[in-house]
Amino acid sequence: MDKTEFNDCGLMVFDRDRQKFAMAGGSGCGCSAVVTYGHILKKMKQKELDRVLVVATGALQSPLTFQQGESIPCIAHAVALEREVGSA
Repeated sequence: MDKTEFNDCGLMVFDRDRQKFAMAGGSGCGCSAVVTYGHILKKMKQKELDRVLVVATGALQSPLTFQQGESIPCIAHAVALEREVGSA
């Protein structure tokens, strides 16, 4: 049976309880890279995960754009990772 679980890379890297004064999130590209290469690939190598979809999102936030009431352009890149499962 498939298990579906969603996690936020920033929340996986930073601890809200111990880092109370870090009121902003981490860099989207930095957090997604750290979690993908430092956590997810390790779990795939240990055969704990078979399929993972990593979606790195970002927003081009500008105070001027916000003040003018304009929309904030956003982007997302998705990468599907699958471990080859041998027939056993």
